This record gives sequence, structure tokens and C-alpha cells, in this order.
Amino acid sequence: MEVLHFPDDARPPWLVHPVLALGNFDGLHRGHLKIIERVRRGAAEHGGIPMAMTFDPHPPRVVRPDKAPPLLMTKAQRLEALDRAGIRAVAVVRFTHELSKWDPEMFVRAVLVDWLRVSEVWVGANFLFGHDRAGNFTSLKTLGQRFGFRAEKIDPVRYKEFVVSSTRIRRLITEARMDEAAALLGHSYFLDGRVVEGQRRGRELGFPTANLETANELIPPHGVYATTLEVDGIVHAAMTNIGVRPTFADGTAATIETHVLGFDGDLYGRTVRLAFVQRLRDERRFDDLDALKTQIEADKRRAERLFTRLSV
Repeated sequence: MEVLHFPDDARPPWLVHPVLALGNFDGLHRGHLKIIERVRRGAAEHGGIPMAMTFDPHPPRVVRPDKAPPLLMTKAQRLEALDRAGIRAVAVVRFTHELSKWDPEMFVRAVLVDWLRVSEVWVGANFLFGHDRAGNFTSLKTLGQRFGFRAEKIDPVRYKEFVVSSTRIRRLITEARMDEAAALLGHSYFLDGRVVEGQRRGRELGFPTANLETANELIPPHGVYATTLEVDGIVHAAMTNIGVRPTFADGTAATIETHVLGFDGDLYGRTVRLAFVQRLRDERRFDDLDALKTQIEADKRRAERLFTRLSV
């Protein structure tokens, strides 16, 4: 997959009849994937290139930083997901205070027309753009008619009674409703990171853990989770504690500690992907280490039963 940056990169000569998915695509959830599907179909029908456009940094970080939500994905994760979804090129627009002041027509003319020369643009039903979010699908379609490209939208994608959206998924994750978040995402929510040295508390209890250092912004609430840990493309069943280890009362900052079930290798320094399957319980303080160990044994049995059903 090719990655282009606006305004730094010139339009490459191989970019023929781009069919563009336009949005932020944080999480690349089921609704986003429906847009991608239509873009790929349109590109195949007209001999064009399926393409996506996203923004960096996330526009709310620039226009209302005090209200900007934590993101579901890093930029690298978003690009990886778009590549996996079949997008051949991604245009990353550097979002600045100056660009935030452009009206819808200026954005369309400068980016979609003069730079990319798009043939078709697809957006979600609630897509807004331009200064003060003044542009909507109707204005995009009108501008498309003027400048010679087709603009289309998809209807909202629903899961049960909910519209699938990044906002809804963030809320579910902050409430530790990981299985519901996964249903909207189309996969378990995950963090990428590196395994770093910890205080070896888990090893002392007989449950060695991998401590994760991550650049992901949205961390699930404190508690114990059934998780998977992907290392070198191999997915392992695991359980993870997020929190401050209150039983030890050492005042440490919150950590993400994962015990990989049935694994005895060295993970220090490795890059891993930690995916959250289901919350098992709240984090809580125990009277002594024996009580904590007994609870961890129970957590492990519960996680193992869950993964037996899931065939992990």
C-alpha cells in the first residue's frame, strides 16, 4: 500500500481514477468497512484505484483539544487496517489550524480536485467537513457535480439497536464492555506495544507476566480480562490485569500485565499485540498474598474455560 501526504507529496503518475473513502476511520469498524467495500467495488468497475483519505492529527486535537477523545488506533494501526481491508493507497492530510479554517469548497478544490483528481468519493451518512463543520454530504455532492466527480454515501450500519460509530465503541471500552465493542469493531479491541521489565510480582506468585508499554491512548478500565497475546504472528490465550496492584500497596502507577496461559518463553523486548476478549472481574485488594493467588487461580480457570469455547 502506498501512503501519500498532503501537502508535502506531489500527485504520483500511477494514481489513475482514484475512488476515495473519506473520513477519520478511527477503529476501522463495521461502518467504515462498508464504505471501503463500496470503494473497492467502484474502483474495480471503473478500472480505478481504491483509496482512503484520513487526517493526522485527528481534527478535534486541533479545533477543540480540550474535548478531543482518546483514539481507538494509532496512525500505524490505522494504516495497517486499511491495507488489510484492500485499500491500495492512503492520503494522509496534515490537519493544521490553517486547514481547519478552509471552507468546504476550498478543501474540495485544493485536496480532492487539484491534488488527487478523484473520480468518486464515498462517505458515511453523518460526514461533516470544512470550517465549523459547515460541509455535509449534500454540499459534497453539489461540489462534486461542479468539479466533475461523483459523491455517494452509505446508510448507517447498525448492530442490534445501535448505530456503529467510533464514539459508541469508545464508550463501550471505557465501560469495559469488551465483547460488545468487538461486535461493533468486527474484532477484539487491541493494544500494540513492547514488553518491558516489571517488578516480577507475578513471577513471585507463580504467574509470570509480560508488562506492556503502549502508545495506544484508550486503555480499558482497571480490572482483570481474558485476552490474547500475539507474538510473531502466533496468538496465545492469556489473562491481563490493568491497575495499580492494590494488594501490594506500593503506590505504583497503573500497569498492563499479561500472563500467557501455557507459555514459558522470554518476551522481554518483544513487540506484541494484546487483544481484549472479555472482562473477568474488577481489580481489588486482597488481605494477603495467599488470597490473591487463590483468586488468580480462579481467574485462570475461568479464562481457560472461555478460551476452550472460543477454540483459542
